[in-house]
Amino acid sequence: MRGCERKWRRGADRGFVTAETAVVLPVLAVFAMGLVWALLVVAAQIQCVDAARTGARAAARQDPADAVVEAAREAAPRGAQVTVEREADRVRVVVVAAPPLLQGLPFEVREEAVAAVEGTAGAAT
Repeated sequence: MRGCERKWRRGADRGFVTAETAVVLPVLAVFAMGLVWALLVVAAQIQCVDAARTGARAAARQDPADAVVEAAREAAPRGAQVTVEREADRVRVVVVAAPPLLQGLPFEVREEAVAAVEGTAGAAT
């Protein structure tokens, strides 16, 4: 009788691997897509940081406003908005971009950089 019980148990276990795989594979796919999306968001954040710093350096050198915005847009993600504000002795550059693959969601990546305005060459001190 023991032999019969073993055969019955083995037969009852058939299909469990298939069922578990059917449940686990979609979860793994969603997890992998989430990781890829997170990496894209981090990459967009880094691009915004670089763009804001580039724009702040250009504005601190007292480059024309159009040149500052153009320099920041070249380093920023596609479709980013660049804002330049000049205060008394400082410039502030703000870069705002929508992360890739989330164009419809109300989520954005934002970074700003502040730099002190440099004195002009040959100016009297």
